[in-house]
Amino acid sequence: MRGRQGLALEVHRRRAARPPGHLSPSARRRRAGYLFCLPGLAFLALFLAYPLFYNAWTSVHDVRLSGLLGGAERFNGLANHRAVLDDPAFWHSVRLSLLFTLASLACQFTLGFALALLFARPFPLNGLLRSLLLVAWLLPPVVSGTLFRWLLDAESGAYNALLRAVGLDALSHAWLTDPATSLAGVILANIWIGVPFNMLLLLVGLHTIDPELHEAAAIDGASAWQRFRRITLPLMRPVSVTVLLLGLIYTFKVFDLVFAMTGGGPVDATRVLSLYVYEVFFRFFRFGEGAAAGLLLLVVPLLTGVFYVRRLRREDAVGGST
Repeated sequence: MRGRQGLALEVHRRRAARPPGHLSPSARRRRAGYLFCLPGLAFLALFLAYPLFYNAWTSVHDVRLSGLLGGAERFNGLANHRAVLDDPAFWHSVRLSLLFTLASLACQFTLGFALALLFARPFPLNGLLRSLLLVAWLLPPVVSGTLFRWLLDAESGAYNALLRAVGLDALSHAWLTDPATSLAGVILANIWIGVPFNMLLLLVGLHTIDPELHEAAAIDGASAWQRFRRITLPLMRPVSVTVLLLGLIYTFKVFDLVFAMTGGGPVDATRVLSLYVYEVFFRFFRFGEGAAAGLLLLVVPLLTGVFYVRRLRREDAVGGST
């Protein structure tokens, strides 16, 4: 006890002997950490927190073009949200966004997984072909949309020209100007963009699987399908969930690709939720309703992001406990 009391008295004496304003090494490290975080916090506050706050403020006010500069906004509570939820065009856009997202994710993930399994095996020109596939992902969506708009053009499109060249004129079609096929054309372009991203992440996941597991299973007589179903799929589940969640966040809010290809037409056949928000804002100038629709657009990515972060924390906790 005397030793502990003496140590406490010595610590107290040294603290009392410090000059005013002197900081301990741990306090200085904490202060330096806060200072290093300030630029990132300022960036988030300026470009993320403030726009979200202003959008939320606009969604509960009657903001019109006539009163925007004069500051004549009137608080109207949830009237903008009710107006958006009562608009049939909003629910039509929600249905299109869900269809666009689910169809794109299913095809992107399936094709990406198949290509990842292909490129996981060594063969000639493996690296070159993999690099060429990444071009579709590296191109800006506006460029990709313009490219597919030309490919699927009814008169001068390369796809219809190819059908005519092989004698299949009956199959040529106005793909992007027919409401029955325009959404399929946009989905096709989005699949082409997203497959390399899925392939790249899934290929990294495949390389983390110990090849000795497959070798041992093959020695035990397991077929290729059994090894895929019993070893590859279970071990790829964390990576697959991550790829699907990231794809969902990105695909649900796609704007530039659809805008470049169809502009939301024909007859609103491709007006997904992001284009609905754009039109309410910049075509009809109903800023309050546009802000409310923008907040509703954030619901699916936000819930997906929360689920993704919680899953990562749970996996880290399980990995740390083992």
